[in-house]
Amino acid sequence: MAPDTAARGAGQQPPWGSASPADGTRHNLAALTSLQVLRHLDTGPRGLTEAQAEERLVRFGGHTIPERRTESWPRLFGRSLRDPFTAVLLCLGLVSAAVAAWGTACVILCLVVVSCALRASGEHRADRSMAGLRELVATTATVLRRADPDGAPRLRDIPVGELVPGDVIRIGPGDLVPADVRLLRASGLTVRQAALTGESTAVTKAPVDAPGPPTLSDLSDPFTPSVPSGPSYGGVFAQRHLCFQGSSVATGSGTAVVLATGAHTRLASASRGSLPPKPPARSAFDRSVHGISWVLIRFMLLTPPLVLMADAALRGRGVETLPFAVAVAVGLTPEMLPVIVTACLARGASLLARTHQVIVKRLPALHDLGAMDVLCLDKTGTLTQDRPVVHRALDGEGRDDPGVLRWAAVNAWWTLQLAELPTPDALDEALLDAADPEDEQDDGVAALPFDPVRRLATVVVRHPRRLGVHTLVVKGAVENVLERCVLEEAERARLLSLAARHADDGLRVLAVATAERPARTRACASAHSHPYTSAHTPYRPGDRAPADERGLTFRGFVTFRDALVPTAADALEALGARGVSVKILTGDHPGTAARACRDLGLDPGEVVAADRMDALSDAELAETVWRTTVFARCAPEHKARIAAVLRADGHTVGFLGDGVNDLPALRAADVGIAPRYAVDVARESADVVLAEKDLTAIEHAVTAGRRSSVTIATYLRSTLSSNLGNVIAMLAAGLLLPFLPMLPAQVLAQNLCFDAAQLAFAYDRPHPDVLRRPTALRPRAFLRVITGFGALNAVADLATFGILAPALNGPDGMDDATVFHSGWFTENLMTQALVMMLLRIGRRTAENRTTGHGDRRLQGPIGWAATGLAAAGVLLPASPLGPLLGLTALPLLYYVLLGAVLALYAGSLTAVARRAAG
Repeated sequence: MAPDTAARGAGQQPPWGSASPADGTRHNLAALTSLQVLRHLDTGPRGLTEAQAEERLVRFGGHTIPERRTESWPRLFGRSLRDPFTAVLLCLGLVSAAVAAWGTACVILCLVVVSCALRASGEHRADRSMAGLRELVATTATVLRRADPDGAPRLRDIPVGELVPGDVIRIGPGDLVPADVRLLRASGLTVRQAALTGESTAVTKAPVDAPGPPTLSDLSDPFTPSVPSGPSYGGVFAQRHLCFQGSSVATGSGTAVVLATGAHTRLASASRGSLPPKPPARSAFDRSVHGISWVLIRFMLLTPPLVLMADAALRGRGVETLPFAVAVAVGLTPEMLPVIVTACLARGASLLARTHQVIVKRLPALHDLGAMDVLCLDKTGTLTQDRPVVHRALDGEGRDDPGVLRWAAVNAWWTLQLAELPTPDALDEALLDAADPEDEQDDGVAALPFDPVRRLATVVVRHPRRLGVHTLVVKGAVENVLERCVLEEAERARLLSLAARHADDGLRVLAVATAERPARTRACASAHSHPYTSAHTPYRPGDRAPADERGLTFRGFVTFRDALVPTAADALEALGARGVSVKILTGDHPGTAARACRDLGLDPGEVVAADRMDALSDAELAETVWRTTVFARCAPEHKARIAAVLRADGHTVGFLGDGVNDLPALRAADVGIAPRYAVDVARESADVVLAEKDLTAIEHAVTAGRRSSVTIATYLRSTLSSNLGNVIAMLAAGLLLPFLPMLPAQVLAQNLCFDAAQLAFAYDRPHPDVLRRPTALRPRAFLRVITGFGALNAVADLATFGILAPALNGPDGMDDATVFHSGWFTENLMTQALVMMLLRIGRRTAENRTTGHGDRRLQGPIGWAATGLAAAGVLLPASPLGPLLGLTALPLLYYVLLGAVLALYAGSLTAVARRAAG
């Protein structure tokens, strides 16, 4: 069958709009009865035959989700060449080679190769670290197959890749749902589909022949989480008879027919459909570096023509000036920027991976983490654990009553002991953690666990001192328990109102009631249809008489809240102290999200629901988002819109998500963050992967990002200000002197010394004070700072010209090119050493001036590198290498006068640095 024909067959459309293998006719399978679905899929309750399965496997292909291919190292290397500075360096290297400046060309090309290799290696290592993290999709499935049309069906496990539409499968506790399926039979089935919808707890699934939207009672069921509003939640995911690949079975078992496989499951289509229609906007790091880069590139491209024209007009020099013009342009270029940036980010990423198990897949994302001032996240798994805990036990008046908790725990204990549940109910586990019913003398007789129809759990217990009397202990949904209690209508309404107030406060509420009944034997139970049997005989639904769960005595309420992540409160406080605002985007009920915030000490303010966001324009939403902490009932498009609005408003946004429903927001944020166990496509879309969904790890990642960003900013501040000052002075000297102010080889040697010293920035540890706020590079403000520092550096260079005449053999010293070159070469390296130390120390001093002490230590890599650079400036002209570079030794008087100039320069630089930091 041709591919386009096969695409119209079963499984090649999502289950809510599929086609029949028999005739290719499209049908909305989600709206059909079970029998109609089986007919349209040309299958039956006994499953497919082996021949049918093989034919469909060939026809529709294997059940695999397309995976993103890991980029090769050469491809990553080539992509690194697109960095603007790297590209300009490459062009300058080629120009240098064209004019036979081979030394300059070789050094520049080496810098390009080293920078691209470091960046490509870091990203390639991150991709390889992600290769072993695919663990959400099931590997095997239990399927019902027949050898021939008349043969008996039998269960067998097959690789999940061999599943085809129309297969009948069995699922049980702990199983991963292997495809998109429709339930045919189910017993106590609950499914966790947080990877798809973000719902915090398991949802009840059951076969139905008349599918429809959730009822009001479904939404108020305390055992079943509310279904969020919005198109993604009010549609297929709210249908209880459908289960989807990417979800897992929490309790119960079921039999289902496969509706969709491969790239046409909801898991695959959601990841594919959430791709933005155009390439995503550049990250904060890319925007900052590109903004600075292109301003400097314009200067670099203008410099050589200006030098050539000026020398030709004033000095009559022509093509011989071209190597000098290229050297001047190279002198303005921060040649080590790609190397320093990549080394800083790679070192920070490697440290994070080793110490905190945080994988940075895209190295610039580490800078984005440092610049992040807004973090958007879900509630479940991040702020709260995926389990409830008992909040309070209350009597009918709202007062604390330990007796209510005791009865609820008795119900939970004997349900667990007698009902033979596959896994304990989460609320029962919370009750047993809060109370110890094993110390009670009651003996369990029978139990009927919770089911979604009755919405009650009932146990029968007896006390050894009360022969002939059994006690029914009933707990469950408030409405269902109260309607079985002996209460006046006004009292029942009051209790419902009391429970509703607790529910609105974000608590889950159970009602507890008891009743005394005469003990019954098995024979009596059978004869009179009582709801329980003799001792330790299972309490079967078929034996139940509805009257035995009537006439109950109301005991009280038990309220539950979400268990908090132990580290969440401290992590939120640490993020707030670092200037990171947290926005909670959840699919949960507004009251539930607000309760979790209050329990963590975070003021939720006014909670905004998704339906309200839909009515706001982008400008109105931007204003609302900044003053709002919690957004509830969020569908994927709401999360992505909030992230996009924040970015458009100038914020650097991070988003933490782990499900298919989080994909649009992960791609809309500056930096997407996902835990290791997230759905595959979420991990692949994320820039940063955490070992656990833990805010503490994010706080560590933010700190590491800010260290790298501060180091990069310090490097740029020092090198660009120094280079700009040197270029201004060099252009002025070139117009005033009868010779070139510096030979190309000397410019190259000076740059090599400065570049080698600046490698120390990659190993610097910034002061903790500068890590307290986001560290974004603001191009305009940054360029203003380096222009001021550059002008100050140019003044120091021009002052050096003034002392060269009296210091170097009188007024004629200015006519000696070798002496002039040597004096300026030494001064340049000395001022660059001062810039390295003082700009960094000046920032620390400015940060600490409120404490009355500054950190003026010269120890560490920066101090040693600056000392070495200054030593090179003093020693190199007098060394054997000096004559090779056209340098010569200088008299002592020059160093004395130079010391005075440098002292004035250091004082001015420190004052300007303090003012800039303030």
